[in-house]
Amino acid sequence: MVVQAWEWLRRRKPLVDAGFASPLLVFSLPWLYATSYGVSEVAYVALTAALIGPLVLRRTYPRLVFAVIAVASGVQCLLGVNPVPGNAAVLMGLYTVAAGFSFRWGLAAAVVAETGAVMATWRYPTGAGDREYTFFMLTMMVVGVWVLGLHMRTRRAYLSSVEERAERLERERDNEVKMAMAAERARIARELHDVVAHNVSVIVVQADGASYAIDTDLGRTRQALETISSTGRLALAEMRRLLGVLRESDDAGEYAPQPGVAQLDDLVEQVRSSGLAVTFDVDGQPPVMSAGRQLTVFRIVQEALTNTLKHGGPKVTVSVRLSYSADDLEIRVRDDGRGAAAPDDGRGHGLAGMRERVTVYGGSVHAGPCPGGGFEVVARIPVREEVEAA
Repeated sequence: MVVQAWEWLRRRKPLVDAGFASPLLVFSLPWLYATSYGVSEVAYVALTAALIGPLVLRRTYPRLVFAVIAVASGVQCLLGVNPVPGNAAVLMGLYTVAAGFSFRWGLAAAVVAETGAVMATWRYPTGAGDREYTFFMLTMMVVGVWVLGLHMRTRRAYLSSVEERAERLERERDNEVKMAMAAERARIARELHDVVAHNVSVIVVQADGASYAIDTDLGRTRQALETISSTGRLALAEMRRLLGVLRESDDAGEYAPQPGVAQLDDLVEQVRSSGLAVTFDVDGQPPVMSAGRQLTVFRIVQEALTNTLKHGGPKVTVSVRLSYSADDLEIRVRDDGRGAAAPDDGRGHGLAGMRERVTVYGGSVHAGPCPGGGFEVVARIPVREEVEAA
C-alpha cells in the first residue's frame, strides 16, 4: 500500500512540489498586514504569488521556474521593495537546477543567485559593518545551496549507475542461465538420440534374424518379433521425449553406449578413490527401465556427488540411496558438509540440468541445504509406464 502511494505521488510532481512550497507560503501569511515592505497589501500578495507560485512547477520546468523567480526578485530589488519571505524561493530554484542539470547550468544559476545577493547588499543599505556581514551571509547561503545541489546530482548519478549495473548483471545472469539450459537440452537430446539409435539398431538386427529364420525356426522368429515389439515401444517412448527437446548442434559424434544404473557402483568407487566417504544403498527391486531413464538416474547421482566434492568441505560424508517402488524411483543424495554456508560462485548450473532431465520423464527434483547442516538432493522419476510396457 505504501509503495503504491509512493508511486502515485512520483507521477504527480506538481502536487509534491506544492507540498514542499507550502511551508514557505504559510510563513509568508503572517506578514500580509505588515507595513515595513513599503508596498500595499495587494502588491505584497502579488509579489509573494510571483515568487512562490512558480514553485509548483519546480521539477517540471526547473530552469524556467528559476528564471521567473530571479526576474521577479530583480524587479523587486530595482523598485526598492524590501525583501520578503518569498525571496527564499530563489534558493529552492537554485537547488533544483544544480541537482537536476549539468555543472554548467548549476554554475550559471549560482552566478545569477550571487548577482541577486550583490544587488540586495547594494540596494538595501545598512550600517558600515552590517553590509559586509549581510553580503557574507547571502553568499554563504548561495554557495551552500549550490554545493548541496551538486552533491545530490552526483549521488543520483551514482545511484543510477549502480541500478543500471545491477540490471545489466541480472540480464547477463539470466542469459547465462538460458545458455546453460540450452546447452543442457542439447546434451540431453544427443544422449536420447543415441538411445533411440541403439533401439532402432536392435530392431533392424532382430528383423533380419526373423527374416532368415521364418522358414526354418518359428520359435526363434516369434522371439525376434517379441523383441522387436518391446524395443519399438521403448524407442517410441524415447522419441516422444525427444520431440520436446531442441538439439542445438548436429555434431553428435560417434554413437557410444551411455552409462546407466549398473554403472553406479563404478561411479561410487571412482568418487571414493578421490577421498570422499560414500555409502550406497538400494531399496526395492529395480524394475525394467529404458536406457534414457537409466542415464538420467546416473547423471543425477553424478551431479550430486560432484557438488559434494566441490562445496561439501573437508571430511564430508555422503549417502546415496535408490528406493524403487511400483510407481516411481526415488534418488536421495545427502551429505553432512557446509550446506547453506558453502560459497556459491553463481556459475553452477547442475541443478538446472537435473530439473531438465527429470522433467523429460515427468518427475521432480528438490535440492537445498538441510536444517541441521549439509545438503540434500531428492529426485523422483516415474517408472510405471515402462513397467507396464515390460
